[in-house]
Amino acid sequence: MSLNSTKFEPDDTNLSVFTAREKYQFISRIRVRIPKEYHQEPVISRLASNYGLEVNIRGAILGQNAREDGWFDLLLKGTPQQIDSAMIYLSDLDVEVWQDSKAEVDGW
Repeated sequence: MSLNSTKFEPDDTNLSVFTAREKYQFISRIRVRIPKEYHQEPVISRLASNYGLEVNIRGAILGQNAREDGWFDLLLKGTPQQIDSAMIYLSDLDVEVWQDSKAEVDGW
């Protein structure tokens, strides 16, 4: 299972339209297992609403009638601080998360 974490680099032709926050965003690919006891909780949507991340669901496996755990393949786009905060949230829920251990620091 290979996971990637890369910098988001806006089109260099018009950098002036991007804020400093947008220039230093990262994209992190994670896979997460959501236990059946959290099926009634908006775990994935909270990544966007509470942590300001852009969340793209690249794939999902859900048990029939929500009797099984759910697996999600997600791309998270945000600042390193936003991504770190979201990872702490998922850790506090005690859900399994697979994330690329390689992180690039943009601009340094």
